[in-house]
Amino acid sequence: MIPRLAARAGKASRPSPAGFDRRLIPPMLVGSVLNPVNSSMIAVALVPIGVAFGAPPAETAWLVSALYLATAVGQPVIGRLVDMYGPRRLYLAGTALVGVAGLLGVLAPSLGALIAARVLLGFGTSAAYPAAMRLTRSEAERTGQDSPAGVLAALAVANQTVAVVGPALGGLLIGLGGWRAVFTVNVPLSAACLVLGALRLPRSATRRRRVDLPGMALFALTLVALMLFLMHPRADRWYLPALSAAAAAAFAVRELRTEDPFVDLRVLGGNGPLLATYLRQLLAYTTSYAFMYGYTQWLEQGRGLSASTAGLVLLPLSVTALLVSTLTGRREAVRAKLLIGSVLQIAGCALLLLVRSGSPLWLVLAIGALLGVPQGLIGLATQNALYRQADPERIASAAGLLRTFTYLGALGSSAATAAFYPHRADTAGLHGLALFMLAGSALLLATTLPDRSLGWLTPQRPTTTGKA
Repeated sequence: MIPRLAARAGKASRPSPAGFDRRLIPPMLVGSVLNPVNSSMIAVALVPIGVAFGAPPAETAWLVSALYLATAVGQPVIGRLVDMYGPRRLYLAGTALVGVAGLLGVLAPSLGALIAARVLLGFGTSAAYPAAMRLTRSEAERTGQDSPAGVLAALAVANQTVAVVGPALGGLLIGLGGWRAVFTVNVPLSAACLVLGALRLPRSATRRRRVDLPGMALFALTLVALMLFLMHPRADRWYLPALSAAAAAAFAVRELRTEDPFVDLRVLGGNGPLLATYLRQLLAYTTSYAFMYGYTQWLEQGRGLSASTAGLVLLPLSVTALLVSTLTGRREAVRAKLLIGSVLQIAGCALLLLVRSGSPLWLVLAIGALLGVPQGLIGLATQNALYRQADPERIASAAGLLRTFTYLGALGSSAATAAFYPHRADTAGLHGLALFMLAGSALLLATTLPDRSLGWLTPQRPTTTGKA
């Protein structure tokens, strides 16, 4: 009897070669929400944290920036390690680090320690998304069937859902246990990831490969210097973009000369479609974050709404994005999604030029609902495009770079918002910001229309070698 049960258990534990191993989906989904839940919950915790440590908003803002910096650098770096050593090791190490960072946040005696906890969170949450992309590719190679749209859509919907409920969850936790409860949530999430990952993620064969540490260090220096400048772009900080440019030049020389580079610039430079996808990600999320930051501030200062009411006004944006992602996720249709998304983004930005402080509430709500559609379409399109265009052997690091361009867009939009709102978020500043967003959306459309390669991104039988 026992041998028979063992045989059944062994048989059940092996995934069917006929389709995607669905046991992988729970650890992929839970791991993927670690970053958005920490990005969104902190928004409602900044004020009570500032009060607790006697810190002004300029200092508590580092709690946001530290996560952006660590994640923008960490995703491609950890993604490369995922490509080299397999997703299981990096997934478990990253999610364990999330739990450690959560405990550090709970016990943090100072704002500096809290910022350090956010840096650790950024690095820890950087493993799950590249690991998920690597697992998706590996399953396609194992089964010989290439149908990842539903899996990739599930990742996108999970991220968007958590981003929507994050502020409300953060407010509830603060009400129950104070601002430290916002960090506490990482402990059970980390434990769930560790259990699911240990039980369900496949082991990978160990391959001895040299890690390009100098290349990773130069990449990190390039990105950190650039992002620090984008956070507060001023003439007296000229040395930051100069340092970034010098580090980038050294990085290029290093990567072109080393045998196993962190970023294979020869392959990447010859992959025009993938470079275009990175550019579209930057353009799309610059507009998306500029609207989220800029419109929210205008609703409060230019329209005179309370913070809670402004949050409710933005709810149609999130709901529409979720619905669009859910309804269209299983169909790749990359080019159609990019074209429709960019056209609707242009329309939404143009409508912002009609907004005044006395505009009717229906118009204010409608603009948010309209701009939620491209938010749902474009994110799915660029994710699916990257899956098709990236070198299969470097899919995780390529996915990490996609997230890096997302955060560069976030920081660029933040700089633009500060430039158009030098003193307060008035209507004239909103209109200037709308023109900035309109230009970015037009560029997004211009990079999509002539790109015929997007029409060739159809499911193909995967192979274990070659470039996608």
